[in-house]
Amino acid sequence: MKINKIKLNNFRIYRGLNEIDLRSKKDKNITIIAGKNGFGKTTFLTSLIWCFYGKLMSQVEDKYKLDIRNSGGYEPYLDSLLNRAEKLNNDINTISIEIELADLSIPSIPCKTVSIKREYNFKNSKETLTILIDGDESELTKSVGYEVFINDFILPREIAKFFFFDAEKIVSLAEAKSRSELRSLSKAYSEVLGIKKYEELKKNLESLLVKLNRRGVSELQQEKLDELLGTEENLEKRINHNEDKQVDIDQQALVLKVKSDALQEKLIREGNSITLEELKVMKDRRDDLKQNSQTIKTSLKKLLDLTPLVISGKHLGNLKKQLDSESKVLYGSLDNKIVYRELELFSANLLKSLESLNLENDLGLKIEDKIKASLNRQLDKKDNKITGKVLLDFSEERYREFEAILNNIKSTFLSQFNAIVNDERINRALLNRTLRKIKEAEARKNNHLAKQFRDEKLDADTQIENLTDAKNDLIEELGGLKTKIASHRKVRVEYEKDFNLVETDKKKYEVTKVLLVKVNSLIVKIKQQKKYSLQKSISLGLRKLMHKKDFIANVRVNIIDDVMDIDLLDKNDSIIDKDSLSKGEQQLYATALLKALVDESGIKFPVFIDSPLQKFDKYHSQNIIKEFYPSISEQVVLFPLLEKELSENEYELLKPNLNKAFLIQNNKGSSILQSIPVDNLFNEFKKEKNVYTH
Repeated sequence: MKINKIKLNNFRIYRGLNEIDLRSKKDKNITIIAGKNGFGKTTFLTSLIWCFYGKLMSQVEDKYKLDIRNSGGYEPYLDSLLNRAEKLNNDINTISIEIELADLSIPSIPCKTVSIKREYNFKNSKETLTILIDGDESELTKSVGYEVFINDFILPREIAKFFFFDAEKIVSLAEAKSRSELRSLSKAYSEVLGIKKYEELKKNLESLLVKLNRRGVSELQQEKLDELLGTEENLEKRINHNEDKQVDIDQQALVLKVKSDALQEKLIREGNSITLEELKVMKDRRDDLKQNSQTIKTSLKKLLDLTPLVISGKHLGNLKKQLDSESKVLYGSLDNKIVYRELELFSANLLKSLESLNLENDLGLKIEDKIKASLNRQLDKKDNKITGKVLLDFSEERYREFEAILNNIKSTFLSQFNAIVNDERINRALLNRTLRKIKEAEARKNNHLAKQFRDEKLDADTQIENLTDAKNDLIEELGGLKTKIASHRKVRVEYEKDFNLVETDKKKYEVTKVLLVKVNSLIVKIKQQKKYSLQKSISLGLRKLMHKKDFIANVRVNIIDDVMDIDLLDKNDSIIDKDSLSKGEQQLYATALLKALVDESGIKFPVFIDSPLQKFDKYHSQNIIKEFYPSISEQVVLFPLLEKELSENEYELLKPNLNKAFLIQNNKGSSILQSIPVDNLFNEFKKEKNVYTH
């Protein structure tokens, strides 16, 4: 399938009728549509999506869903599509896009061309879609419906994202991590790989089994079943509503984040280079430093209470001598009495022991005299040392306290004092620095514009925080709902096992069961085949595109239930974290994945690529130009920024496969598409660039 012609009429920046002919020459499959930023490259892609899918374009990409929601709905969104200059002209009240397709293969209908035209009339707010086969209306398109015909016979909207894409944004394929993101991508993979049709057949067979099983129920059983089904349906609705609310919250948060970032940029331009979050952190740090200052002062105060004692110096030493002397006077005599009493008891016991030895009287008396003389002599010595007056009369406990204070002064006081002084100096410096930064951040406090920006940013950040809390509540609620519905389904399935089949339905039931087993087996087999085929295609694509040949050694596709995920492996079969890849490498991986999916799908449809080569270095760009663009489709349309996303040297590499070139030119806010000879594109671009420099 190829596109012959595209006509844009008053669509956004394209004023009046713009028509381009894309019919290609043999073996030349690439077309360039170049223009400056804001001239209408992305708008061109949007026009194609709108022409094919209309209000269902929101199902192609979240971007369109977000645009429609931000506009207040589909009709207000359509109002934004009319060219601004023509809005002032009351005679112009319609926009339209027309696409002529060739080489279509429609079952049972031979045709050369299919023309699709979508038009919107602003006066009567009516959108019309017309499909002509070889210039005439067809009963097939009328019977199946125009929207269904496009989705089933031309390009399913679920996989349109793989044929109309922004090369810079396809890194989202590499960044998908959450189960919901992977499940969403898996649905698209299933559609591209042709698995979805078999999965739909499986669901239809399962539904048929359920219907057949329920025909033979009694009135009482039907009442109970209806109750169970009603509860299950209600839970499913609540789950769907919960998931929709989460998607809405994510989109709102994204809009608010963009708004917050934009306001921060405005604040910086107003001289407020510090974000509100950083300002809040600094104020918290200021409070902590002030608290530290109080703690340090309390510790210092405790040490300062000892300062008079430290200053007293020599007098403190004299006080210690006096207390030592008094201690001997007060407690030394007490010690002598105790010693005297103990010695007397000892001598008495000793003399008693001597009596048992039956010594001669003279010898016994001599020993007793010697012991008493020795005892008296020792006591006289001790009494002679205890001298001095009692002046202070410290208790023993107070004396021990004084000793502890004195030891502290002699040993740790100086180091503690120095440490506290040092801590106080550092804390004071940090506090002054923080106060200075806060003062600088609030220097433009009287700037009303900056204040407005700050208030708006604070409001946006608060809303984001509230949305995050709301989403966390929804996630918690969703977990509970899923647990409930899983439990409820078990109860319902067990209940249905007791139903008796109607005799006429027994054969149908058995045949359907056999078919279901075969379809399940077929789905598993197809998934395995597609898995290995996709692994091989992605791996081959990466080897062609990447200049680091040994970086990604292999690719592994994992299929678990309804989720398909892709692992990149190094030469040791270890998984490479996709977050560790550079943006350019992520884009290369996503590009290889896209090519593999397009190849495996067997769908022949033109590929449109916005912002090509933006994240690639010159080596990867050459690989993309030589290996990717010539082979991804029979018709490839690129929308580059010349000299930024596509250099002259890279353009020369494209030329062997280049079919046509168009330059978007803009005059007074309206764009037109001008056909340019392939060899003359950069010359014309430079002429236009030089005009704008004067």
